[in-house]
Amino acid sequence: MGKIWDRGNSIDKKIEEFTVGDDYIIDQELVQYDCEASIAHAKMLKKIGILSANEEKQLIEELQKIAQEHKERKFTISIEDEDCHTAIENRLIKSLGDSGSKIHTGRSRNDQVLVALRLYYKSSLSEISSMINQCIEHLQKFGDKNNFDFPGYTHMQKAMPSNIKIWSNAFADSCIDDLKNLKNVQHIIDQNPLGSVAGYPIPLDIDRELTSSELDFNKIQSNPIYCQISRGKFETLIVDSLSQIMLTLNRLSSDLILFSMPHFGYFMLPEKFCTGSSIMPQKKNPDVLELIRANYHIVNGYGVQVKSLSANLISGYNRDLQLAKKPVINSIKITKSSLDMMTYIITNLIASKENCLNDMTEDLFATNEVYNLVKEGVPFRDAYRTIAKKLSDK
Repeated sequence: MGKIWDRGNSIDKKIEEFTVGDDYIIDQELVQYDCEASIAHAKMLKKIGILSANEEKQLIEELQKIAQEHKERKFTISIEDEDCHTAIENRLIKSLGDSGSKIHTGRSRNDQVLVALRLYYKSSLSEISSMINQCIEHLQKFGDKNNFDFPGYTHMQKAMPSNIKIWSNAFADSCIDDLKNLKNVQHIIDQNPLGSVAGYPIPLDIDRELTSSELDFNKIQSNPIYCQISRGKFETLIVDSLSQIMLTLNRLSSDLILFSMPHFGYFMLPEKFCTGSSIMPQKKNPDVLELIRANYHIVNGYGVQVKSLSANLISGYNRDLQLAKKPVINSIKITKSSLDMMTYIITNLIASKENCLNDMTEDLFATNEVYNLVKEGVPFRDAYRTIAKKLSDK
């Protein structure tokens, strides 16, 4: 079968391989969503008189069959297809003939790609929201279970008394703000681009309200040119919000790595969570936390890629944007796996009350001593110097 844009001319094989890249592999993530959008589009075409009732039925059944085959890993996309959109249309034409050829009426591959991506993003961010909530819940439970004091640090040195519950809830609060940020992004991207075609009107009375309702979009993205301009912009918002989640996990990982070192011993990972060394038999390495920590930098780098790719482009679609797909999808996958793993770690993390309380040394209470003098009427700066001298004289 041919390509969606095929005009009967052959394309240089070397050019084809370069322009397709690994899109045909990445697009396995979008098959389900392209099928959902195409079903909604078929219903719309039936309503405006392009499809008969029988053609609509045939298309919907075949699209459902493709979606099921995809779930069973039986639906393939070849490099000749370029992407899932062409592979699906080729299958419809092969199976249904003229009925399959009608599915692309009233849409461009531009809005077809946009709506499939938008549905994928909506589904993925909803899943990530649920995962953040689970992480928050387990952080709070960990704090409730281990409500005892331990040293607080600044500049990597002991500073003042702290508490495991306060520490744990600090990261829960960070996750709560990350969730608010993500919810805002979810609200912004919840716009239906299907029916915007290539960014310019066509002489067909497309019912965008119908497809928006069928696909459960909050609103129609009404300006067709903005539908194209928003590609890259919305992806930037998504990856930036994921980067904030990963930043929280990054800093939590750093704390857990440090405080689980034998020198501290405040926290302990189960032995089965740790890897070993090929030469040092005593080693119990927190590789899982190191990888979560490193994943922040990967997602942050993907954010730079997406921002850079969408800059300097004129309005309308530009092929540069094809390259934004992979970093966004990878960022989503990394964030999901990191959240899942961090929640699993927190659920199994052990806090040592004995080690925490034993490390509550006298120097941690220096600021408390300052304020004891302040309560007696000593000016703060004099009280500060008095305690500082007392400590230095020891």
